[in-house]
Amino acid sequence: MTDHYFNHSLVRLHYYKFGNGPKAMLCFHGFGMHGKQFSILKEKFGNDYTFYGFDLFFHKETKLQNQSIEHLKKGISKTEFCKLIIDFCDAHQIDRFSVMSYSLGTYYATVLAEFEAKRIDKLFILAPAFLKTLPIIKVFAKNKFANLFFRKLFLSEHGISIALNLFRRIRIFDLKSYHILQKEMATAELRYAFYANVTYLRHLETKPSDLIKALNLNQVKCYFVFGERDKMYPQHLADEIIPQLNFGSKIILDEDHDMVNKNLPSKIYSLIYDN
Repeated sequence: MTDHYFNHSLVRLHYYKFGNGPKAMLCFHGFGMHGKQFSILKEKFGNDYTFYGFDLFFHKETKLQNQSIEHLKKGISKTEFCKLIIDFCDAHQIDRFSVMSYSLGTYYATVLAEFEAKRIDKLFILAPAFLKTLPIIKVFAKNKFANLFFRKLFLSEHGISIALNLFRRIRIFDLKSYHILQKEMATAELRYAFYANVTYLRHLETKPSDLIKALNLNQVKCYFVFGERDKMYPQHLADEIIPQLNFGSKIILDEDHDMVNKNLPSKIYSLIYDN
């Protein structure tokens, strides 16, 4: 595995490269993780795929060229994001690719699929967070005064503790999700990353109808992968979208939300080679 930077007018994008196969796989990790998250796939797939695991915005070594709060609040458009990824692909002579994504990374992956499905062979959507954005998060992201409150709240250790306990008591999420979020908000760096992601990525919303149209038109094989015990993103979220996809599948793993583990490569192998 090697790590690199792609210097772009928008961002200094850090990524890991692993595997040496002829096919490309672009990887978008979950919140609080990094571009190495899918390196567990290297041993089983490294001869067939070259993986590019990006550090997503506000994670690890990836840095915006303009890191001011004002720029952050402006947000990134879907067109700007897709141009970044296609510029990356063009610079690396990648014509076609598959996409692997998990949780937060599914926002990136589905926007890319909506605009660039013509270049995608297979799309893996693990724990599809893009199908379930809490209404309160949308308010925090898009309302000027709510966003200011959100920033002050989430950058405070005491404030986030109060907020998580409140949300659990009014059953916005269950105890298992509460513990996951506690872990994901454990440090000042992670809390800032959460605020920054919610604010900067608020335009990266994919309409299921647009995604379905793009995937069907370009005959993209799409796999929605759920953990059977994942209470944050339960399997019923895909019940409407799957029947409308010509090449879509729903896969249920014997996992909870943290499904990117040593068991995943064999599951992905069966999806790629046994179907």
